Amino acid sequence: MIPEPRIITTSQALLNFVAQGRHSESVALDTEFVWERTYYPQLGLIQAALDDSSCYLIDTVALDDVTPLGTLLHSAHLTVILHDAQQDLTILRRVTGAYPRKVFDTRCAAGLAGLSSTTSLAELVTSVIGVDLPKTESRTDWVRRPLTADQVQYAAEDVCYLHALRDELVHRVARLGRTAWLQEEMASLNEPCLYDERNPREQYLRLKGAGGANAREMAILRELAAWREEEARRLDRPRARVVADTVLLHLARHKPNTQQALKGIRGLARRYQEVVLELVHLGMNTPVAAPAGRRRRLGAAQRERMETQVRKAMDHVRTSAVNASIDPPYVATRAEIRALVTDGPEPNPQRHRVLRGWRREFVGEALLTIVRDSGRHCATAWARGFTRPSPSTAPGRD
Repeated sequence: MIPEPRIITTSQALLNFVAQGRHSESVALDTEFVWERTYYPQLGLIQAALDDSSCYLIDTVALDDVTPLGTLLHSAHLTVILHDAQQDLTILRRVTGAYPRKVFDTRCAAGLAGLSSTTSLAELVTSVIGVDLPKTESRTDWVRRPLTADQVQYAAEDVCYLHALRDELVHRVARLGRTAWLQEEMASLNEPCLYDERNPREQYLRLKGAGGANAREMAILRELAAWREEEARRLDRPRARVVADTVLLHLARHKPNTQQALKGIRGLARRYQEVVLELVHLGMNTPVAAPAGRRRRLGAAQRERMETQVRKAMDHVRTSAVNASIDPPYVATRAEIRALVTDGPEPNPQRHRVLRGWRREFVGEALLTIVRDSGRHCATAWARGFTRPSPSTAPGRD
């Protein structure tokens, strides 16, 4: 039976909760929000639990300012427990201005405890704690008031088991002899850069359908995507409601240079036509070696050799992970392995997560042997003047 949640709707009640939290060893947190019509999530609730016997629901609709909560987030001695922490902490960083300093992510811990690293909180609570969490309110409108009894119950259940879940996962990891690995993973979640907004100048690398674009088109896409990102933030609207990816791709491929050339392009508002022409012109006059992260076309033999090495490296990761009861994608994703193989025989360890820390000890040295045995043919696949982006290891919203 979960404790009766206390709903915080006043600034004084929030300050009282924060004062109480300063004397705690840990705080479990979660957020509820809606994100269909805006660029930034519309936060409806922040759930918090200081132990197994108390639960608080911070009503961000009723409160104008939740920055006092940042005191707990930024505490050096208080552990912040979340499940799949990055999205929630990014939202909390934006509304409180505080970066976390001592994170415990139950999803990440599960990956080292012999469980799936992509499991949902409900699945993890069921398998570890033995409690079934109903998910009847997963698509509810969290900014509408008043909250229903079912919404309150659902929100409270998302945090009231996190302390017990953390404790059990720590014990399981310790029994497997991976406490140092767990500490390393949790420390990596304390990096402030994880919770900052992405650089608009890098958004073109995330465009769906841009894989076949050439260097000139990528230069144009970089300018267009950066502008769209800033405009979406300014208006607080989803990117696609400013200009869709398909429209940006069309502009980059057809390179319009007059107002007449823009006529007939559906999805491009008239008010944006002048700035779009300026951006296309800017992209047309950017040195083609400037866009990052694009590979030169490979010959059939090169592609086959590269794919062979990727498969060999992936097989080693899977076999090692399965034998150790670790979820293989938690060790390294295919994108990370491909980036390592592409880098060639002497990759920079700082560019590749699998060559750092416990992953290097676990599989990294063997992967380096596989890459070095393949020779240097993959390294020649990259055009001069282009830089290779490190594979993303953190989820984000497109």
